[in-house]
Amino acid sequence: MNRGTPVTVPGDPPAPARRRAALARWAGLLGAVLLTVAGWLGGALPELTDGSPLDIWRGPHGPAVLGCWLAGTALTVGAWWSLRRGAPSTGWAYRTAGLWLLPLLAAPPLGSRDVYSYACQGWSYAHGRDPYEVGVAAAGCPWLDSVAPIWRDTPAPYGPLFVLLAALAVTLGGGLVGALAVLRLYAVAGVLLTALCLPGLARAAGVPTRRAAWLALAAPLVGVHLVAGAHNDAVALGLLLLALLVLVRRPGRPRALLLAGALLGLAVAVKATAVVVLPFAALAAVLGRYTWRALLRDGGWLAGGVLAAMLATSLASGLGLGWVGGLAHSGDSAQWTSPPTAVGFVVDYAGKLVGRRPDAVPVARVAGLLLLVVLLVALWWWAWRSLRRLNDVRQRARALAAARPRVALLGAGLALAATVALSPVFHPWYALWPLTLLAVSVVPAARTTWFVLPCAVAAVLTLPDGTNLARFTKAPGAIAMTLLMLVLTGWALVVGGSRRAGRHGPPARPARSARARDGRG
Repeated sequence: MNRGTPVTVPGDPPAPARRRAALARWAGLLGAVLLTVAGWLGGALPELTDGSPLDIWRGPHGPAVLGCWLAGTALTVGAWWSLRRGAPSTGWAYRTAGLWLLPLLAAPPLGSRDVYSYACQGWSYAHGRDPYEVGVAAAGCPWLDSVAPIWRDTPAPYGPLFVLLAALAVTLGGGLVGALAVLRLYAVAGVLLTALCLPGLARAAGVPTRRAAWLALAAPLVGVHLVAGAHNDAVALGLLLLALLVLVRRPGRPRALLLAGALLGLAVAVKATAVVVLPFAALAAVLGRYTWRALLRDGGWLAGGVLAAMLATSLASGLGLGWVGGLAHSGDSAQWTSPPTAVGFVVDYAGKLVGRRPDAVPVARVAGLLLLVVLLVALWWWAWRSLRRLNDVRQRARALAAARPRVALLGAGLALAATVALSPVFHPWYALWPLTLLAVSVVPAARTTWFVLPCAVAAVLTLPDGTNLARFTKAPGAIAMTLLMLVLTGWALVVGGSRRAGRHGPPARPARSARARDGRG
């Protein structure tokens, strides 16, 4: 053999694919470095500005901030998108995602000022104030100037577990910078827990781990909003995935179901978004044939764990269920990135053209929530019927073992996607909930684009100081979102109609008479 001939190991990706992967790795790293530079020059630093893109531009480093931010975002989004069908290997995906996160660990808060709200809510609780009764302004938080004005007078919308964690961060940190550091450690722990659970969930659902790990961990939203932004979604997602992993590995085992339920309850006690996963988690808990009796039996153990965890955190915090009322204020921000809100804006614009003021946003939001309830019930019923049909399949034990986690995880991912799309308010990091569940449950690689593309778009909606660009594109954004919803609705109706027609088959051709067959007609 010629010494100059490279040795090819069977199973290695071809040379062009390796070059493309290497280019993506280093382009993404450069993008992460540029995002970090943009953060230090003009990120969500404690000195609050008026939140205008022009304010960043007019600052001492305005062109450099926006240039680094736009270039960094383009590089990370492009690198992530280029390997959306799967990284060269699972290990490569983990190493690359970790490499991209390293610079962002040293960045100031990016893309949002919510971490300052967390710190002030923790300070309020640590100093004897009820964060579910008063906003951080009334509580007297010393870091109030760092909190976005819209959230200074609203109660905390987060669960009691996160309030306890925020108070612990303030106590351990000893000041604002220390509290922010501890809150970021929480977020990193949540991302690491997610990374730990991804391979097991993907294998259970029959999804390539190299693709699931890449989509869920290398997404630009993870680095900017979960790690640098220190959003509590990271903690909730980590707990949620660990609970689902316990369920898919140990279905029907009472102790495992109680443990999974407790983890789910803790996830809800951080952020209420996790509650929509509970009905689908109950499907993953069933062992054997899918019957109503089995669902009540295994789902009952799971529900017991959920209730026990929520009761324990409520009692430990001494706050009870006051956090439920705070959820009503999460929609105080009205942006066109929420489809129901966008539709309401468009109706209001149309009303002004004819001299009316319909004030349609609240009505559109209520309609969106009602539609969400219908969709969640329909998705659960679809998952239940899909699993029930396997009861009659030969070798059903093997069929159920393969289909149970895939159907349950896919149903949960679709439920989270519907929740994010139809909620009164949308922020870019919300897209990580459905992205993570769908990354481990959607089997065909070609079908990942529909949920990867919105996440790529969401990554460009904010500036480093937390300015939401949707605030400055209200009318065109609302019109574009409404048109998109109309197109998607029409497409869904056409596809649904064609599938129903396909199930019933083509209309039967009338039988020809004997006279016609003989040519005597």
